[in-house]
This record gives sequence, structure tokens and C-alpha cells, in this order.
Amino acid sequence: MTDQSSRPVTLLSAQRLAMARGSRALSLGLCVALLSACAIGPDYQRPPVAEPVQYKEAEGWRQANPSDALARGAWWELYGDAQLNGLIEKLNSSNQSVAQAEAQFRQARALVRSSRGSFFPSVDLSAGKTRASQGTGSSSSGLSSSSSGIRDTYNTQLGVSWEADVWGKLRRDLEANTASAEASFADLAAMRLSQQSELVQNYLQLRVIDEQKRLLEATVAAYQRSLTMTQNQYQAGVSGKDAVAQAQTQLKSTQADLIDLIWQRAQFENAIAVLIGVPPAEFNLAQSESIPVLPPVPLGVPSQLLERRPDIASAERSVMAANAKIGVAKAAYYPDLTLSLAGGYSSSTYADWISLPNRFWSVGPKLAMTLFDGGQRSAEVDRTEAVYDQTVAKYRQTVLDGFREVENYMVQLKVLEDEAGVRQQALDSAREALRLTENQYKAGLIGYLDVVTSQTTALSNERSVLSLLQSRLIASVQLIAAMGGGWDGQLQASEPK
Repeated sequence: MTDQSSRPVTLLSAQRLAMARGSRALSLGLCVALLSACAIGPDYQRPPVAEPVQYKEAEGWRQANPSDALARGAWWELYGDAQLNGLIEKLNSSNQSVAQAEAQFRQARALVRSSRGSFFPSVDLSAGKTRASQGTGSSSSGLSSSSSGIRDTYNTQLGVSWEADVWGKLRRDLEANTASAEASFADLAAMRLSQQSELVQNYLQLRVIDEQKRLLEATVAAYQRSLTMTQNQYQAGVSGKDAVAQAQTQLKSTQADLIDLIWQRAQFENAIAVLIGVPPAEFNLAQSESIPVLPPVPLGVPSQLLERRPDIASAERSVMAANAKIGVAKAAYYPDLTLSLAGGYSSSTYADWISLPNRFWSVGPKLAMTLFDGGQRSAEVDRTEAVYDQTVAKYRQTVLDGFREVENYMVQLKVLEDEAGVRQQALDSAREALRLTENQYKAGLIGYLDVVTSQTTALSNERSVLSLLQSRLIASVQLIAAMGGGWDGQLQASEPK
């Protein structure tokens, strides 16, 4: 005869023995999974690109590889304008396009954290009460009884589940999300550099317009004096009425050109306001008395500066992410191994719900795989491989575009520099011709039409020199942006986390 009082103890011992065996099996499974882990899919290798040995516009430049961790520095300070520096600071903190890119980067970084969390077990706790009914069968009279047995069940359970990354699917997914986050970080840098470049270009053009405004204002004042002098000569009978008409035509035409500069300047001013996150109605830039300096391009600029182009870095990181996604797609062909452990209490009464006799547990591995899916996995592998080929082509095209832009802006700066020298000589000659013509007119040797012609030629050359300076300033900004920003090649510590 069995002693009933010893049964709970015996049952508890048996449960402990089974749980111990389950724990050993779980530990063994973990070890096997870790030791046999491998990553399905191709390991990443940077795609080769066509790179010139050196730039044809600058000898001594070496080949470049994406390296956007190099510092760009405050490249806008090369223009020596304190007000421009302040505007860039406002852009860095208030530009809404940069804010959008920064939010996208934070999203990508959150996905990386989520992928890392997949390597750890998930633990869940549940507690609840269920009420269920069950028919009691037919009554003694042979009629079906409408009464039902109603039973309450109280359950609480703690579960632990862990997916063993046997085939490297989770690692490939983490690799893909990490590369995507780095691409997003590069996109943020590209957006910031693009907005900075746009602001600097707008600011420089606005300052050139200020200089043109000063030139036209001085010219209008000179033409007004010429008109007054011509009117006086006409009244004295020295010159004809045609000279007065010519002087007045020249004055009004120049005044119209001066008025035209107002809306041009307003457009650049409003564009700057939007770039720094301010409504145009609340932003004004006072007229400056000088144009920012044109920074010289160093003769020994290394081609490694092109490595810092964030668009090149983003394209290369996208290739890395696409490569990892191939491994994720191929891992779908292999079974998933999940190890789970669960335990809790279940009782029909609330009073003795949490007690040893009502305890239950389970432990064991689960192997699952898809046997037939109508070709979905094969199609997904083909899709990821096509995406990879697409990103490789985009990366190579981005590199080629980078070299093209640098070559274009360097030759543009070189040609514009040569042109500036010739333009300055033409301006000097026009000024001298105007001086001589005005002296001859005052001496009564020539008519006023000759003066008008000389004045028009001189003004045209003055404005051409200013327009050429504007083109050189804009080209210098574009060259800086094409090389990733600035000439400094120091390393920086900031990296995406």
C-alpha cells in the first residue's frame, strides 16, 4: 500500500530530474548550435571600379576609396566672412532637410539595435483566467439536456524562446541593417554638405549682387552728372538736343538695370532664409561693403579627398547591405532551430492556484522548415541578387560622376582664372579709353555719342569682371563639395553607432 503523503515529494523529485535533463539538453543544443553556426550567402567584397591613376587637371593625385570618416572641417571659413559662418551654424541646427535625414538615420540605427536583440532569448510572462463550458450529455429521460458544465481555469506561465542562428540568417540581417545605417549616416552627411553648399553659393551670389548694386549706383550718379552737363551745354548752344537724349537714355537704362537687381537679391535672400529654417518675411541681410575672398585651390590637393564624398560612401554601404540580404534570402532554404522553455501553474480554483501540485513545465527544441512554397524563396533570392547588381552599378556610376565633377570644376576654375586676367586687362583699357574720351569731349574735340559708347563699354566690362568673379566663387564651392568638403584630410572620430 502506497503512502499517499509521499506522492507530492516523489512527483516533485521526478519533475526536478526531468527539468535537469531538459536543461542539459538545452545546454547541449546551445553548444551544438554555436559550434556549427555558419553564415549562408556571399561574404562582402567591395566591387572594383574604374579609377584613373591621376586627375588630368592635377598631377600627383592618387586613387581613391570611400572613406567618409575623414573630417571635412569648417570649409566655408575659407571665404573669410563672419556673417557666412554664422549662417552655416544656423543651418546646421535648423535646416529641415537635414532634420529629415537625421531622423531617417535614427530610424536605421534603431533597426540595428532591433537586429542585435534577435540574438538574445525572448522572455514572456502571461497570466489569465478562462471560463469554458462542456455539455453533460443526455438526461435520464432520453432528452438532450440544455445544462452545461462550466469550469474556470487560472493560468500563469513564464516562457523563454531562443532562435539559434545556425545558418547565419540573423547575422546577415544584422550585417545588412548595419550597412544600411552607415549608408543613412552618409546620406545625412551628404544632405548637410549639399545644404551648406547651396547656402554658400546663394550667399556669394547675393554679395556679388551687392557689389553690382554699388557699381550701378556709382554709374547712375556719374551718368546723372553727364546728363546735367549735357543739358547745360545744350542751353548754352554748345551741343545739340541729340546729346541730351543720348545721355538721358543711358541714365534711364542704367537705372532700370539697378531696379532689376532688387528682385534678384530678394530671391537669394529668401532662399537663405529657408535654408536656415526661418520664414523669409522674418529674415533680412544688410548690404555688405565687400565680397568674400576667393580661396586658392592648393596645387597638391590629394585625391583621397574624394574618398570623403558621402554619396560615394552611401552607395558603397548600400552594396554591402544588398550583399547581406542575399544571405538572408538563401537562409530561408534551411530549417529554423528554436529552443524553448516554459513553466507555470494551472488550476481550476483560485485558492490553490500557485502551488506545487498545479505546476507544469516544458522544454525542447523545435526544427521547422518550408517544404513547398511555389518558388517564393527562389524568386526572393533572384530579387536580392538583382538588387545587388543594381546597387553595384549605382556605386560605380557615383564614383564616375565624382571624378567627372572634380575634373569639370578644376578645369573650370583654371579657365576662369585665365579669363579673369584677360578680362581685367580689357577693363583697364576700357577705363583708360573712357578717361581719354571724356577729356576730348570736354575739350570739344568729339561728340557726346563717342562718350556714350566709351561709357557703355566700360560699364559692360565692369559687370563682366564681377560676373566672372561670381562664376569663380561658385565653381570653388562646387569643387569643395565635389571632393567631400574642404582641403583638410585629418581623421575624425565620429562614427555611426
